[in-house]
Amino acid sequence: MVVKMKYLALVFGLISVIGFTQSKKGMVPKTYVAYKTIDKIVVDGDDSDASWSKVDWSDAFIDIEGVQKPKYNTQVKMLWDETNYYILAKMQEPHVWANLKQRDTIIFYNNDFEVFIDPDGDTFNYYELEINALNTVWDLFLSKPYRENDLVVLNDWNITGLQSAVKISGTLNNPNDTDEGWMLEIAIPWAAYQKSYGEDNVPRDNFWRVNFSRVNWQHDIINGKYERKKDAAGKFLPEYNWVWSPQGVINMHEPEKWGYVYFSSKEGKDIFTIPQDEKVKWELYTLYRAQKRYYQKNNTWAKSLELLSKSPIVIDGKTIKPVLENYKTGYTISVKSPFSNKIVTIKEDGRFLK
Repeated sequence: MVVKMKYLALVFGLISVIGFTQSKKGMVPKTYVAYKTIDKIVVDGDDSDASWSKVDWSDAFIDIEGVQKPKYNTQVKMLWDETNYYILAKMQEPHVWANLKQRDTIIFYNNDFEVFIDPDGDTFNYYELEINALNTVWDLFLSKPYRENDLVVLNDWNITGLQSAVKISGTLNNPNDTDEGWMLEIAIPWAAYQKSYGEDNVPRDNFWRVNFSRVNWQHDIINGKYERKKDAAGKFLPEYNWVWSPQGVINMHEPEKWGYVYFSSKEGKDIFTIPQDEKVKWELYTLYRAQKRYYQKNNTWAKSLELLSKSPIVIDGKTIKPVLENYKTGYTISVKSPFSNKIVTIKEDGRFLK
């Protein structure tokens, strides 16, 4: 089934409000070095495999806007081999509950853990995975971020070969005790993200854009069962959104703000630094958002970059000079990177050209 934009607007209820909102100035995406494991990982929801003990936990999750410390702690570890991308999530939670059992239902109506992956970093054709404490999965493919009106979501796309398991420290769906939390272990085959048959897409010594989100609801206990809490008018209270790399806005579907996971094959400690050309992309996205706002106000695209930005754009001491070219159906903004001499180009729909 192909789910169109109208459906998603109803589900998420946030597109028109925050689609073009800017991140807070100076918010830098998180980074993580995922090391290659030579040992077999048994996906059982436990961190007892020796390989997990050799790698560090991520920074603790923050709220999605990057402002408040969450009520409960969340951290992840990552590993990889030639077959899978492994993710281990540890979530503190005194009330572990879930009631959604059907695959590809809207899992974030329960407390859940979510994975977002954009392999080539162009902000298009990315993937989402949501799993609750019952290990119920929702996996989907998105052709574009929600802000683009011709978005198509493939809700029946499945991660073939996905492995996931949950281990609960406490008791599931029992309101009569206090739990410690739950752990989720995931193995995602690289093959699930192949664009063509037999493509070697394993990101050896390369990075992908990735983010993780944890949705957590306030709850009531009604007739001995957990339910999402409602206000006096009978409407569900808003959920908490806790993420690895803060978005600056309440919207996970801005892939240009996700973190960087570097898949290292090095034995021993490795260091990853965000490439300077990525910083060039960040600045082009600032201009893209300014163009969106200009169009909303004037019903036409700006013909000059001076209408979008008055200040010089300086990155690590280097001034970049983008060029705006307008076309009948849109525009491009391009710049020659002073760091790599590569041409970096963004289109009117927010996609980076290769």
